[in-house]
Amino acid sequence: MVWIRNYIFAPITEEFVFRACMLNLIIHCTKPLITVFVCPLFFGAAHLHHMLEQVRFGDTWKNAILTSSFQFLFTSAFGSYSAYLFLRTGHIIAPILVHSFCNAMGVPHFDRLNELSPNQRIISIGALVIGFGSWIILLSPLTDPSLYGNKLPWVSEI
Repeated sequence: MVWIRNYIFAPITEEFVFRACMLNLIIHCTKPLITVFVCPLFFGAAHLHHMLEQVRFGDTWKNAILTSSFQFLFTSAFGSYSAYLFLRTGHIIAPILVHSFCNAMGVPHFDRLNELSPNQRIISIGALVIGFGSWIILLSPLTDPSLYGNKLPWVSEI
């Protein structure tokens, strides 16, 4: 049942609330680019309840605060990406799909690179660099509003 929550229910409901509803309200009060960075702060804050869960399950307050602070930054950064996708495509399905994918993949464990042999480490780092570079290069062309029939008023500003 946890996988249904993490990969289906949470992405659909969170993206609906934070992108389709909240972002649409905020964008009418400020510029689209500001919206991409402000709205995700609410998304990040909505995940702070995990701090109480950690303490309840025996973790120290210090560790729970550190973990939750990192999670706030990570979810806020992800929220900016989701907001950008939503504004560029004009559709909610893109943020839902990347949210499910992100939940499935989790946070990258760069510390585990040290556990690999030198050849495996080089290949892994190379793949990471190529993947990140490809994402940077392809993000704008693959989210071109004209590909999705997005004629919303803020398209020219994002």
